[in-house]
Amino acid sequence: MSRLFQLQENCLRLMGHNLESSGVPGSFSLGLKHIASLLFVLSAEYPMLSYVIYHRDDMELITACLSVAFTNLVTVTKIWTFLLYKPNFGQMMQRFRQLDSKSQKKKKPSPAQLEDGGNGYLARANKLAASLGRAYCISCGFTGLYFMLGPIIKIITSSWRGVPYARELPMPMKFPFNDVDSPGYEFGFIYTLFVTIVVVLYASAVDGLFITFAINLRAHFQALQQDIRELNFDQAEQLVQRQLVEVVDYQVLLLDLCRRLRRIYTPIVFGQFFITSLEVGVIIYQIVTHMDSIMALLVYFSFFCSIMLQLFMYCYGGEIIKVESLQVGIAIQTSNWHLALPKQRRSLVFMMHRSQREMLIKAGFYEASLANFLAICRAALSFITLIQSIE
Repeated sequence: MSRLFQLQENCLRLMGHNLESSGVPGSFSLGLKHIASLLFVLSAEYPMLSYVIYHRDDMELITACLSVAFTNLVTVTKIWTFLLYKPNFGQMMQRFRQLDSKSQKKKKPSPAQLEDGGNGYLARANKLAASLGRAYCISCGFTGLYFMLGPIIKIITSSWRGVPYARELPMPMKFPFNDVDSPGYEFGFIYTLFVTIVVVLYASAVDGLFITFAINLRAHFQALQQDIRELNFDQAEQLVQRQLVEVVDYQVLLLDLCRRLRRIYTPIVFGQFFITSLEVGVIIYQIVTHMDSIMALLVYFSFFCSIMLQLFMYCYGGEIIKVESLQVGIAIQTSNWHLALPKQRRSLVFMMHRSQREMLIKAGFYEASLANFLAICRAALSFITLIQSIE
């Protein structure tokens, strides 16, 4: 099984962060290079806003620029949140690794048992989280690569056909210097390249950490449910009591991890929902106004799918945590609780009471759930109909 958070750690390591599980003092400290990466990405907002102001009379160019500017702003939110809560991120990663290691040492099931439960929940969760993390990183990378290669491909094809071509930067930007001729164009291109790399790495790391945390929390809740269903109340009272203490402590730990996850991701969830709502509006406008151009339509539709994928990861993660935290109470109801002593039943009642309140990943009035994700999708379809009716 691959190491937990390996991909995310590699991305963060490229950005100069050290989140090794050894917990070496000073490994969570921030340096000038970390603050510089935040300021570097934030600085990209200036040429984008300058582009909007310069083309203020052209709604098509304004919306094209705003869609990229909003995406960059989401990444800025993720970077400063990560820098603010960097020790918390490191502690969460260490805690999940400890739980994973403890689970592997606790039980040594056969391959057939792994498919049914026990360590199988965690093994499948880690495999799924690693696959989703890689797929998301590749998706972000290809999106950035597309923007960077677009102008180069246009220059090459125009040269082959002998057609004059006006240089364009990978992103809609307007620098305070001549960014069409050399060397201004080359500087702008390289600047945009490095901004894109930082954006892709941080997005892959921070979003990947969230979905990995969420999937592993679901697996641990499932393992907890299995432990509850396997409680044997026909054993000696002291042995049963020890098992009850273990499952109660397990639930308390998982609920605490859920609250930590919600706290450190609150700014990101709020920014993801709020800014994505704005992005949907401008990208839908681009899609509707480019219905006659297949290439432009594919570009903006793929960009739309990319930003919706980011939102979906948070909504999916929030949904599975909410559902599995509620399933603990159902596991108690389907267990052999009727064989327990009155003292033991009180512990089960305590666990049921704790499980009645669903664990929500939310920020303000935004809740990370599939219902809200579908609501935004429906709003996007309604916006398409609205724009078409106006035109």
